[in-house]
Amino acid sequence: MKTAARVALIILMLGALAPALFAQTYAIQGAKIYTLAGPPIENGTVVVRDGKIAAVGANVQVPAGAQVIDGKGLQVYPGLFDAYSRLGLTEIGAVSATVDISELGEYMPHLVAYTAIHPASDHIPVARANGITHAVSAPGGGGGGFFGGGGGSVMPGQPTLINLDGWTVEEMAVRKSVGMILNWPSMQTRTFDFATFEFRQRPFTDVKKEYEEKVAKLEEWFEAARHYAQAAKQQWPAGFERDQKLEALVPVVKGEMPVIVLANSERDIKNALEFVAKHKLKAILAGGREAWKVKDEIKKAGVPVILSGTQALPNEEDDPYDKPFTNPGELHAAGILIAFATFDSSDSRTLPYEAANAVPFGLPWEEALKAITINPAQILGVSDQFGSIEVGKVANLVVTNGDPLEIQTEFKHVFINGKPVSLENRHHQLYEKYRSRPK
Repeated sequence: MKTAARVALIILMLGALAPALFAQTYAIQGAKIYTLAGPPIENGTVVVRDGKIAAVGANVQVPAGAQVIDGKGLQVYPGLFDAYSRLGLTEIGAVSATVDISELGEYMPHLVAYTAIHPASDHIPVARANGITHAVSAPGGGGGGFFGGGGGSVMPGQPTLINLDGWTVEEMAVRKSVGMILNWPSMQTRTFDFATFEFRQRPFTDVKKEYEEKVAKLEEWFEAARHYAQAAKQQWPAGFERDQKLEALVPVVKGEMPVIVLANSERDIKNALEFVAKHKLKAILAGGREAWKVKDEIKKAGVPVILSGTQALPNEEDDPYDKPFTNPGELHAAGILIAFATFDSSDSRTLPYEAANAVPFGLPWEEALKAITINPAQILGVSDQFGSIEVGKVANLVVTNGDPLEIQTEFKHVFINGKPVSLENRHHQLYEKYRSRPK
């Protein structure tokens, strides 16, 4: 009996201590806070409790027992959001065993990136050390590459929103699915032949025929999904055979799930906009290298744009050299909601600089910052959780010694899900290793 009583007492004591052990409260005090929900707060304080922002302001009381971070001379921003990446899906592009971006088959709408994400990827801590706290990890080829449109599967599956911290994908995942990816069939007469490493010209009639066949196939898929949705309403009548692929498309045709359309050229973007309007789909344009040429159509359609990197060459040889830099500013001036993304894994860390390159070419600084914080959260339907420093939102925060868009700025502290995370990464390890090599 005495032993049992002691065990019960220990359990009660541990229960009482559990909140103190596992629910640490933090306070970042005396920093300049860019909330993105109002003007910056000078000499402000942010209190983080239970993974959420508990308080923010200039006259916030620090709770007793909170771990205090001295923010004097530092700045606090919302964590940066890579709206379309390959994080966790690929490690070394030239080693196929480390690449799990896509599966065989052109139409795989039922596949979800969540099932393939590798939490131990070395790319994740590298991105995290440069302020990326959460990202969309997307399957499939394409993504706004220089040599053309979608590539790979037409419908490679669904991207997953993850926090960049956690031992398992279950710990990292915020939303298993944030949309359906559609690599829009590209009408390109000029293609790049990697065998000869030169451009090859194809007859337009062949390209147009191939394109029309692919679009017709897409029409069939969406029409079949509508019929499937109607059949599902009948409570699965006798003899009805369930189809995982069509089942995955039902939320898309109902307008409950956005379709993320990858298209870059003027013609492809126009064609994609016509398609989503015809089928009444909730759409997000991704890539958008030549979106500046069709900004009026994009604005009229009310479609937001996730832009690929500015650190690139123009899409066409006759385009002005600065179009990758001016494109974001032109879209913003036209009233289009934009976000930036890297469409990559190893280069996810460069996200703030993709936004920074657009600032001298017409995009206001604050809008560039919003394009990697609150804008992607709005576009992907998670602005109630991420993107600004407001009470009740997830405490994904970065503390810097300067402007996060400047390459010389250091990220001093990074919070993900309310916890300070390690900024140690492979880049830093290699730097220290070779710095200390024998003379």
